Amino acid sequence: MAACLMFATEEYALPILRPLAAAARARGQQVGWIVPGAVAAQLAPDEQRITSLKAAKAMAPEAVYCAANWVSPRLPGVKVQVFHGFNAEKRDPGRGHFAIRGFFDLYVTQGPATTEPFEALAKQHRYFAVRETGWPKLDPLFVQPAPPRDAMLPAPDGRPVVMYASTFSHRLSAAPAMVEPLRRLIARGDRQWLLTLHPKCDEALFAAYRGLEAENARFFTSDKLIELERAADVLVCDTSSVIHEFAVMDKPVVTIANRVPHPFMIDVPSPDDVDAAIDRALSHPPELMAAIRAHADRIHPSHDGHASERVLDAVAAYRRGDFGTLARKPFNFVRRYKAMRDLPALLPDGA
Repeated sequence: MAACLMFATEEYALPILRPLAAAARARGQQVGWIVPGAVAAQLAPDEQRITSLKAAKAMAPEAVYCAANWVSPRLPGVKVQVFHGFNAEKRDPGRGHFAIRGFFDLYVTQGPATTEPFEALAKQHRYFAVRETGWPKLDPLFVQPAPPRDAMLPAPDGRPVVMYASTFSHRLSAAPAMVEPLRRLIARGDRQWLLTLHPKCDEALFAAYRGLEAENARFFTSDKLIELERAADVLVCDTSSVIHEFAVMDKPVVTIANRVPHPFMIDVPSPDDVDAAIDRALSHPPELMAAIRAHADRIHPSHDGHASERVLDAVAAYRRGDFGTLARKPFNFVRRYKAMRDLPALLPDGA
């Protein structure tokens, strides 16, 4: 039986890789998960955790699908970079989304905005291939018929639904400054609020946001992100890839001091400006909606819900040799050492 591995270092990788795992199982592949203990606790009973390198090799996986910046070179199979988010421009290009670390054989990109830079990098480095597929995480947004509304979400009652999310990066996060403004906006009662935080945020911030829950405001962990995005009318955020996920659905986004604001965002300098910006977003100004659609076409033009199948097809093409003869990956001693150092956290039973 053909097999593959899902490689995840953080909880937020689960909704990225699960649609891909489902597509692989639908094609008759055995799927194993390489995850740390904290993420393993979130696996479903039918999601098999692989806890040793020996077990991973015994599966003889065709590919290792990675929603992380690294993967162990000791794992067998084609190393596939699936990405853990859109390019949120949190860092300079050479240090952020387009950093080349020497681990991957194949990059499966989300849309032209990522495909074009990675194709240029592939020509420069010559040891990896690139194929535009769309992003597996977004498959559930576009699947038809739409899945039933999550029972944990509040029922629609005619009020606008506003989602709040934030990055975990301290220098870019608006979450601490938004606690009291959110408390006032929630108390007003004219909107429904869906609140979430990045799983890496500290516990004190989680406690503060859970404390905002009210009749018209609920807090959700990040594993419900897709459900929240589907239910909300507008997103309030700062500098996070969630902004781009939301915009792909042709929905407006209010950002607070975004690091690199774009025309598709309503960017405001401070939390005090958020209320008026939400009203503007809900009015759907034509020039704003046109900018959102143009941005969505650049970052993720496919809306058919079949990105996962295209990722599997790209791996099959790689294994057939459709990308031609590639150079050998560089031997980067420092990165290989770090990968060997970090692997025991994901494979606790060792060899």
